[in-house]
Amino acid sequence: MQHRSRGAGFTSAAAALIAVLQCGTLAALGAEAYKAPRTADGKPNLNGIWQALNSANWDLQEHAARTGQVVALGAVGAVPAGLGVVEGGDIPYLPAAAAQKKENFEKRLTEDPEIKCYLPGVPRATYMPYPFQIVQTPNFMLMAYEYAGATRTIYMDKGPPSPADSWMGHSVAHWEGDTLVVDVTSLNDQTWFDRAGNFHSDELHVVERYTPLGPDALTYEATITDPKVFSQPWKISMPLYRRLEKNAQLLEFKCVEFVEELMYGHLRKQPGK
Repeated sequence: MQHRSRGAGFTSAAAALIAVLQCGTLAALGAEAYKAPRTADGKPNLNGIWQALNSANWDLQEHAARTGQVVALGAVGAVPAGLGVVEGGDIPYLPAAAAQKKENFEKRLTEDPEIKCYLPGVPRATYMPYPFQIVQTPNFMLMAYEYAGATRTIYMDKGPPSPADSWMGHSVAHWEGDTLVVDVTSLNDQTWFDRAGNFHSDELHVVERYTPLGPDALTYEATITDPKVFSQPWKISMPLYRRLEKNAQLLEFKCVEFVEELMYGHLRKQPGK
């Protein structure tokens, strides 16, 4: 009798395990089966206001909470902990570049381009703690970012040659199924990836992938190649979430006026001179 009871218990446990596995499989199949709404030309509709909810702008890699750059601000300026968004965990710096990254971190209070209100570049614009908007047409996409009023035009399938390197680069995209693949070139070397000093050269090449994950979420991936700085390509990935407020919109964050005193105050003519 005891043996039968033990066997019955085993059978019940096995059945429960199978049920859990089946539910997981169905959930996975459901995720794979998600079909994004379409625009008039039949492409996935990515229109909307999106935002990353992570600490990647503080540091792409896994990091503990730490004091901020201005100790006098206390907890207000502290860095939130983060699990990291770099696949594999480590950024494959070349030796000299690793030393430069360390120096950047030590000088981040004065050297981080964000402090100077420079345009954020790609991919940093995507995961700064501000929303951005995608406006989609058959031939172009506009990405407008709240931070510093940054924008970029993404040409679909074929675009004109890039006139010069710039902060936001030159973007040409195509569709791979439901994934928007954006090839970004002609980026200058004046931006960082985060506040921790992770950086790149003017040979940066970024391939972005935007994939609908559900009605209000996208999966964002960016593969980063820069032979001057990194020993091999590496990738970041994260979800992006739709802003669902009834009146969601981009507001102004024109930060240039916030840094005029910081950057140019010393040039002001002093009384009596």
